[in-house]
Amino acid sequence: MTETYISAGHTILKVLVGSHAHGLAGPNSDRDYRRVYVMSTADMFRLGFKPPGTRWTQSGEDETAWEIGPFLSLAVQCHPLVIETLIAPVTSLDRWGTELRDLLPAIWHPQRAYEAFIGYGLNQRTKLLEKKDGRPAKYAATYIRILYHLCELLDTGTFTFRIADTAIGKTIAALKDGMFRPGEVIDLAEHWTEEATRRLAQCRHQSDPVAVDEFLIRIRKAFLD
Repeated sequence: MTETYISAGHTILKVLVGSHAHGLAGPNSDRDYRRVYVMSTADMFRLGFKPPGTRWTQSGEDETAWEIGPFLSLAVQCHPLVIETLIAPVTSLDRWGTELRDLLPAIWHPQRAYEAFIGYGLNQRTKLLEKKDGRPAKYAATYIRILYHLCELLDTGTFTFRIADTAIGKTIAALKDGMFRPGEVIDLAEHWTEEATRRLAQCRHQSDPVAVDEFLIRIRKAFLD
């Protein structure tokens, strides 16, 4: 994605994520944000147009940004980081951002969520076992948190972003502090994976891709000029 598209984009939603949003921040914890923006629809018809990709910036704060089209494409695939953006604490939004957040029930699909969250968790497990960046505890905490959030999503249609306030909050904090051995983390993950599998079998939620398409069409028309 080029800077042209970012500068022309209109932010519709920005949320706080990471340890500060999870209630697990320490004195040295950074603030992390995710943002969704909309580019001018007219730019999409210009010669040489390339769909904007994910943008990550670091300037005093870490921020990941998506244009609304790619964001929704990832959302209907139930990518955990994107689904989190629809639930995390809001720092700014306009009416389009409000509509986007309200679209969560239409976006998420039980089987796709199960596969995406489990897959993301296994990626964290690999990083844990490889001791990536010398921070295995970080990946251990994320691994279990993602599985717990999946269980909540399958059961209630959303999840508690401030993980410190949940029944598993103290466990996640202990994981983050490195108080679990890798084998113990894997045992805990197997428990929550089995729980997610059980809840998936009981989940009767249905997504609504037509509603997602209609939203995208409306926002493209609104940003035509």
